[in-house]
Amino acid sequence: MNETIRTLFWPENRLLRRCAASLLIGMLATVPGTTVATAPEISPPTRVIDPIDELTEIMVEAREPRYVSPTRRDEIGRIWAPVMINGRGPFRLVLDTGASRSAITALVALALGIPTDRSPPMILRGVTGYATVPTIRVDTLSVGDLAVDQPLLPIVPDALGGAEGILGSEGLTGKRVFIDFRHDKITIAYSKNERSGPGFVNVPFRSLRGTLVVVDAYIGTVRAKAVIDTGGQVTIANLALKDALAHRNGTPRGKVDLIQGATKDIQKGELLDDTPAISIGSIQIHDPNVTYGDLYIFRQWKLLNEPAILIGMDSLGLLDTLIIDYRRHELQLRMPNGV
Repeated sequence: MNETIRTLFWPENRLLRRCAASLLIGMLATVPGTTVATAPEISPPTRVIDPIDELTEIMVEAREPRYVSPTRRDEIGRIWAPVMINGRGPFRLVLDTGASRSAITALVALALGIPTDRSPPMILRGVTGYATVPTIRVDTLSVGDLAVDQPLLPIVPDALGGAEGILGSEGLTGKRVFIDFRHDKITIAYSKNERSGPGFVNVPFRSLRGTLVVVDAYIGTVRAKAVIDTGGQVTIANLALKDALAHRNGTPRGKVDLIQGATKDIQKGELLDDTPAISIGSIQIHDPNVTYGDLYIFRQWKLLNEPAILIGMDSLGLLDTLIIDYRRHELQLRMPNGV
């Protein structure tokens, strides 16, 4: 018997569905001294605020949960990793299995004291387009057992869900990423070739372009390549999948939907609210709202001519536990109790 993820009901204001959200930036302040006419007073010492401490305060004071946020009826889930850069931090970076490298915001570069004009710019490719962005070179980037030496980090114009950047898939080879939505927990450790525990569904995956996590899925009765995209807020599909579904189920009716990626480019798609269940192994995901379009990322990944879908956090955040074992090339998925 298939296990089923509950159906989501989303708010109606979905015309612009962002793949990136604004970062909350705090203002630094000093305490001025004062004097009186009768006698001078000693001005209180000016408090020097470390930019790293300022960022940490923002992160800690952000509304809970701190690391893993499940998808709810009115909110799309998120996965944040506490990342150390040059031994400082932690910085709150969104885990993005669809990104080949990590990236940070300009505020993080400023906090680290590294100018953005000392390293060559690079082309940053996102879901909807590309942009030339500045970069910085750091000594180390680490979280758990993941450590990347001297990475070149592009500066993203925006970050996901109020984070300070993106944790990409470089360095994840041979690792096991454990994401517990119920207990607000994420760990990245060396894989010990562990089998899943009771209640888990195991789904083998293969790598596309060296880092992408790709599984075989069925959307209704149509077979498709499904990319597990923890950095994407919403689930999107290509027109080849839309055409295949129309061939079997009739031509669906949709409405215009605009997708904005991390590069700020906006592409037009078609939002359909009657997409069949997405089946991965014995798990079914019931989120009928999927946007279809020949987005820039499908062209880059050469996924235009066969049915393909990017499964985002609107669906993945409905799980109880998500484990990505890069050594075993296996997803280990567990449903919430009572689903």
